[in-house]
Amino acid sequence: MTNVKDFGAVGDGVVDDTDSLQHAVEQGDGHLVLARGVYRLSRPVAVELRRHGVTAIEGQGGLARLLMTGPGPALKILGTHEQSADPQTFRPDVWRRERMPTVSGVEIEGAHEQADGIELEGTMQATIAGVLIRRCRYGVHLVKRNRNVLVADSHIYHGRGAAIGVYFDGVNLHQANIVGCHISYCGHAGIKLQRSEIRNLQITGCDIEYNFDTTQPDSADVWIDAREGTVREGTISSCTIQAKESPSGANVRIEGAALDGSSAAGLWTITGNILQSQAVNVLLKYCRGITVTGNSFASGFQRSLVLDHCRHVVIAANTFDHNPDYKGGRIDGIVIRDSAGITLTGLILEDTRAGSAEAGGAIEVRDSREVSITGCQVFDPAHRGIDLANVRNSRVSDCTVLERRSDRTMREAVRLIGAGRGNVVQNNLVGRGASGDLTIADGVATVGGNVVLDA
Repeated sequence: MTNVKDFGAVGDGVVDDTDSLQHAVEQGDGHLVLARGVYRLSRPVAVELRRHGVTAIEGQGGLARLLMTGPGPALKILGTHEQSADPQTFRPDVWRRERMPTVSGVEIEGAHEQADGIELEGTMQATIAGVLIRRCRYGVHLVKRNRNVLVADSHIYHGRGAAIGVYFDGVNLHQANIVGCHISYCGHAGIKLQRSEIRNLQITGCDIEYNFDTTQPDSADVWIDAREGTVREGTISSCTIQAKESPSGANVRIEGAALDGSSAAGLWTITGNILQSQAVNVLLKYCRGITVTGNSFASGFQRSLVLDHCRHVVIAANTFDHNPDYKGGRIDGIVIRDSAGITLTGLILEDTRAGSAEAGGAIEVRDSREVSITGCQVFDPAHRGIDLANVRNSRVSDCTVLERRSDRTMREAVRLIGAGRGNVVQNNLVGRGASGDLTIADGVATVGGNVVLDA
């Protein structure tokens, strides 16, 4: 082990320890140990793996803090791997000198408006574990090219300004896992991908909360932005993701470029999460091949789930309910616009306030085709249970739409209007609203086998 105090570091939070830590990186044995203390840095400590060899930086279980008083990352880890994760693509010197750079058990605090935590470039198997990063602009910043990145059991907390907890920034990266982390109070985004080529990203078992800013035009807890680049093959699972209502905010936001077939962002699974308290809980725009299953939605202040120009999306076995512990003007509900090949099945929506007396409802579909709504239950919608306009080749079947409360506001259970054709409405159990039960425009759908219950 290399104790950085043996290289002149003081660790009192006053003396600038940048030169001492850089000296320890360059002349030590590769296992840097930061003893208890506060190490003030005025510029990044650069770890050039090609020069220094395999490196691990350890803060003795959180006893050591790096106080970054200048711009840029406290730790900048640089590798030279330019190929894939295929073992046959490794240069022997890269494997021998650069594999698995590790940062563990250290706290990094930003004390400058442009201070960042850890930056990774050109690395293979970079591992960040048991780290606390706070008051930084970017917590973990990935740039250019990386492979097989692991961020585990870490706290990325209370970012500075329009902060991003984990930022995939113009990076080409395959195989990245973010596991068991607490990522919260970063004003712009908890996790964001932008201008990147990403494959195989797993976000699992994390608490991703309160990444929002009510003074800015947009924010998200998890933001997959593939308007420039492509992002495919990802999972968001077993996470608690919640914030507070903010302009254009979302708990999970995945958006691709406006391409034919919506092919820039896709092959994602969102499963087993708690998603609540934002303008939109899940926003999917120009996405393809998305599965949203087994989640609990609550408190969508504009909508719970929005699909816009999407293709081939499965929404199954989710609850759309409200959290009685939280108040506010929630609206909830599902909106599907300009989409095709969409399946909604096994959903429960309760007390949804979406829509108006003129249009919309708990499940609203506009200008879409091949939409299948089956086996869903919609209880006590404020206006309508299921409202479809200008849809074709779609079905509403085996659903239950009922108003059970005494203060009755539902107008219709199911409505199909507009220039649609080739639709089917069958075998549903529906209640009667103020304007009727099933309102189907002439020639829009084949209707049969439905059961209408009086109040």
